[in-house]
Amino acid sequence: MNASGLRRILLGLTGGIAAYKAAELTRLLVKDGHDVQVVMSEAACRFVTPITMQALSGKPVATDLWDDSVPNAMGHIELSRDRELIVVAPASADFLAKLAAGLADDLLSTLCLARECPLLVAPAMNRQMWENPATQRNIQRLREDGVRILGPASGDQACGEVGMGRMLEAEQLYQEILAALAPPVLAGVRVLITAGPTFEAIDAVRGITNRSSGRMGYAVAQAALEAGAQVTLVSGPTSLPPPVGARVVHAISAEDMLAAVNAEVDNAQVFIGVAAVADYRVAKPSEQKIKKSDQSLTLELVPTVDILASVAARPKPPFCVGFAAESHNLDQFAEEKRKRKHLPLLVGNVAQNAIGAEQSEIVFYDDTGRHPLPRAPKIEQARALVRHMAALLRMKGEG
Repeated sequence: MNASGLRRILLGLTGGIAAYKAAELTRLLVKDGHDVQVVMSEAACRFVTPITMQALSGKPVATDLWDDSVPNAMGHIELSRDRELIVVAPASADFLAKLAAGLADDLLSTLCLARECPLLVAPAMNRQMWENPATQRNIQRLREDGVRILGPASGDQACGEVGMGRMLEAEQLYQEILAALAPPVLAGVRVLITAGPTFEAIDAVRGITNRSSGRMGYAVAQAALEAGAQVTLVSGPTSLPPPVGARVVHAISAEDMLAAVNAEVDNAQVFIGVAAVADYRVAKPSEQKIKKSDQSLTLELVPTVDILASVAARPKPPFCVGFAAESHNLDQFAEEKRKRKHLPLLVGNVAQNAIGAEQSEIVFYDDTGRHPLPRAPKIEQARALVRHMAALLRMKGEG
């Protein structure tokens, strides 16, 4: 980045009707003063012309792996060497498969494989293609490889159907790019996060748990990593792959999670309690399976330790962020919880709409009031949380 704030971005286009949005995205970036080099696949040229993208970017558009006009005839390397970011929008199912497999059979895929800068991709495809297990496997592999996935969104599609697979709008992509280029707001900050449900044993095979998927906690961990934090994730039982770069500590019960947090918290500057920790456990779980009978079964439940409250009550607590999932009276109960536990920041949501879902609608509560966010994928909410939290840390002089 130079003194004027100009950023050097390589924008890749693959085949898809959503390519028209890339034209608007280019316009937004150039209008903001950024240097945009456009690279198009052969299929992309059938949806929007290189001449259009050249007019918008102000630079010749590259399409050919064998173009001898690039210095040293090494276009697959040279075109990306001065770039701070590569963004592929739209990214077709075929192109995502190439990236996941490490294939490089055209200029854009070769540039992505030979890059030294971060890579963002904005998927765009029919809903069945997006939901296909092969595509989902490729998306997961790309996430594990450190590629940032932008969207997709749900909505009307060019094929006439409605569902997931629609590329994010140009303005949304523009904001995501700016966020990716922004200085890491949590650089070097040590963050401890809990995620997922806990499982409280009834007997050798049964237990009490809840519907938490762990998605929000894992999204917060991912967002913190993107912001430069050193992340330790204490996770209850989930089926989610761990965020790449996080140190993961596994826990089953509330007692396990408390022990794991206590073992890590002295080294943490920030503690984010996202986990849906059981409020009660069975007083005397059976070591053997309880056999079914026609008689009623009575269980004595005793309270578990409130992990968030115990961390916030320490003599020198880290910056604590809590979560509150309420079925009703969200504002009242969330603010009461925040004040009772002396939290600088609490995230509230309606339990019925958030637990187990891929999207959520949340509200931040802090000393300045309430800050609602519209419904969005949990990773977007998590990134907003990290930005809000980082601003509060700066105000406190802790960031």
